[in-house]
Amino acid sequence: MAAITLTPAFVDLIQQKGLQAKTLILIADDGGGKYSLQGGACTIGSKFTLIIRNAPDPDYPVELTNDAGLHLYSSDYDLLFTESGLTLDFVNYQIRMKDDAHAFGDNIMLADGQEVLDAFKLGLTVAGVSC
Repeated sequence: MAAITLTPAFVDLIQQKGLQAKTLILIADDGGGKYSLQGGACTIGSKFTLIIRNAPDPDYPVELTNDAGLHLYSSDYDLLFTESGLTLDFVNYQIRMKDDAHAFGDNIMLADGQEVLDAFKLGLTVAGVSC
């Protein structure tokens, strides 16, 4: 298990969206994962997305423990790019992620896992291209 800090603002966002009972999966959105929406070699370890699912996915077995009790998971690969102090926050209408060594940016997306998989079956990506 790994730990993550969820700020009150982030937890409020999840509650407002009615997602507190869902499973959230933190992925490195680099074009290589099951749910990766965008990216490629130029974004490895720099872009992340939170995938929303109704149940855990066995491909993402690492539980991210948190004081809010949210069901949050990732994988060893996706966490390879993070350090201790991993934190999710919601500031200025954007989800922010940081750790003790990095600020990953202010554009952490929320995406429905089943919609992502369905789009991939149709050959769609967010931008239609990768780097």
